[in-house]
Amino acid sequence: MSSKSPVMYRGTGKRKNSVARVILSPGSGEAVVNGKPLATYFPRQILQAIATAPLRVSGTEGTWDIRARIDGGGVAGQAGAMRHGIARALIEADENLRADLKRAGFLTRDARVVERKKAGLKKARKRPQFSKR
Repeated sequence: MSSKSPVMYRGTGKRKNSVARVILSPGSGEAVVNGKPLATYFPRQILQAIATAPLRVSGTEGTWDIRARIDGGGVAGQAGAMRHGIARALIEADENLRADLKRAGFLTRDARVVERKKAGLKKARKRPQFSKR
């Protein structure tokens, strides 16, 4: 007795301090992030567009159900992490999509992170005002 588990593709996306674990399964295009619908989790339309961009570029919008667990960072970083995770999961599902997703820049991990604060400085690079006397 072997029960067939539904087909699922996983992808891990990262951006700034955010990490998104994305699971794609064939479906009607429903997206759930941390247990909430996409429109509730990312209320701004631009963030929703950023997060689901790989589906539009690959022409697979409405054919995958998305479940994502996102930790860390702010909303913009989380949307970017979700985009990265969806792109990786799509490639796992269909290797032929790699060229389009790579051309759009969705497979590259954006490594820009906030620079750490240094001792004796006010921020990472801002120095205290110089006083001659």
